[in-house]
Amino acid sequence: MAYKCGDDTARIMGRMTINPIVHIDPIGTVLIPLAILWLNPGFFIFGWAKPVPVNPNNYENRKRDDILISMAGPAMNVILAILLMVAYRLAVELPIDVGEGAVVHKMQLVAIISMILCVFNLIPIPPLDGSHVMRHVIGMSEETYLKIAQYGFIVLLVAINVFPQLFQFVWMVSFGTVELFRTVLLFSS
Repeated sequence: MAYKCGDDTARIMGRMTINPIVHIDPIGTVLIPLAILWLNPGFFIFGWAKPVPVNPNNYENRKRDDILISMAGPAMNVILAILLMVAYRLAVELPIDVGEGAVVHKMQLVAIISMILCVFNLIPIPPLDGSHVMRHVIGMSEETYLKIAQYGFIVLLVAINVFPQLFQFVWMVSFGTVELFRTVLLFSS
């Protein structure tokens, strides 16, 4: 999306690719998930990849393009969830018995995970995508936003610990959305 908005920073740096290796963050993709797995097996594992670099100075329309770029990831999560549910419906309708343990039955779980990532990233706390949209909605200056963003990860961790209902909300919206997709697809023929 950044490239479409006039910023070729990611392309120049070799990061405009679906090759997962160039997106690996040693801490967020490797160390944190391994530490969680080792210290607390069975706990929900989380991590992150390197953010794709952008240069807002290259945007054609700074406000509009910042919002479009921020919403590209959550939009792809929604598209992925829909495609997974379409594939699930098609696979379930096949005349062959795929069995209970088949990968087909995991598609709904992966769709829910994709929607969890979408909804979570819409939370308006930096560095999450929703914070970019909220910044423009309330008219916050870029300077103020960047000052807050320095502490965004800490604010996010505090919010997660102080408001466990936040994750319940993320889960309910994500699960409900995937159920809606499933229901619509089951009744559309």
